[in-house]
Amino acid sequence: MRTERRDGPAKDHWEAKKLRRGREILAGRRASALGTTGGGAGAPVAPGGATSEQGETASVSVESAATGEESHENPRFGFGLLHEHLAAQELVEHGILAEQAGFDMIWTSDHFHPWQDNEGHSMFPWITLALLGQQTSHVLLGSGVTCPIYRHHPSQIAQAFASLGIFNPGRVFLGVGTGEALNEQAGTGRFGPYQERAERLVEAVQLIRELWTGEVTSYEGTYYRTENARLYDVPEEAIPIYVAASGPKSARLAGEYGDGWIGGAPDLENQELQDAFREGAAAAGKDPDTMPRIAAHFVVVGGEEEAAYAAKVWRFAVNPWDPDLLYEPDPREIQRKAKEKYSLEDAYEVWSVGEDPGEHAQRMQDLLDAGVTRIFILSGQQDQPRLIDFYGSEVLPRLRSS
Repeated sequence: MRTERRDGPAKDHWEAKKLRRGREILAGRRASALGTTGGGAGAPVAPGGATSEQGETASVSVESAATGEESHENPRFGFGLLHEHLAAQELVEHGILAEQAGFDMIWTSDHFHPWQDNEGHSMFPWITLALLGQQTSHVLLGSGVTCPIYRHHPSQIAQAFASLGIFNPGRVFLGVGTGEALNEQAGTGRFGPYQERAERLVEAVQLIRELWTGEVTSYEGTYYRTENARLYDVPEEAIPIYVAASGPKSARLAGEYGDGWIGGAPDLENQELQDAFREGAAAAGKDPDTMPRIAAHFVVVGGEEEAAYAAKVWRFAVNPWDPDLLYEPDPREIQRKAKEKYSLEDAYEVWSVGEDPGEHAQRMQDLLDAGVTRIFILSGQQDQPRLIDFYGSEVLPRLRSS
């Protein structure tokens, strides 16, 4: 791998002017979209800010928000926008509502296919993130997660997320993982064994970081090559890369090569995986206690009927890493196999289901006590605005005051 320093006259003044103008434009659009904030109980509260008696939200600094060191005393809570489940037009609206309700972060799933055919959607998530960047002001934005090894070349991902980072300074993160056949094989005809995909992921992370320096980069890896490649526009604020892991090998990889670890809630509570993550971080000279540990936590606000509805479209989630599902490129077959393997109760028995905010808050507190520093809630229920409002008004305040 060979990297050259960029040359040429300084462009600090011009770059600052462009950035300032972009912020002014986006701020104007945001003000027009939201209008003035009146008083009353329904006024939104920004995370980390304070609400005045008039219902206006104090400004919140997002400087290095995506990359700041983690603290158990200051956890962050996010809302997952699932492209498999809803059209992106709705997801953008839900992302805006989530920020207004007090969530700190938003992520979008990144799929070519939905997991199951009956989920029925799969629009392009990077466009969703770009739209959300224009229509929100402080919430962190990222993917949960992007596969940088077949469908998307690392250089393409580097350029896309660098652009997002320029438009949204200090607010962008990139989640990456080793992928699934329903996206990679379906879209490219390729989906190798785990070891190959893990090696590809390491190279991809290295190459993305090299390109984000803005320097001319010639990379020669086993799987990827660039020749005198350069991103001419890179963000001033660093973009963290969080690695998804549900097994010990991937957890160690996340600690060693990532800036943090993304996993399902049970994964983040698993002691073997925690140890593997810490070993990987230590091997790279990093302190795992300062790195984000990010849990994806499924919930349903409602009763058994709402849970059963969600389980019909997320039945595979009982064990998505079952080889019968992971290596299957056809969502119709995944749906059929999941129905044969798992009951609806198998799916929702591990979710937080109910209308008691105390029970929902306690489950999230259990995750925080297990070492999780950030929690994204995900749900397949129909009424997403109800879910957002319930967590924003009834659950998150309990956690932040504890």
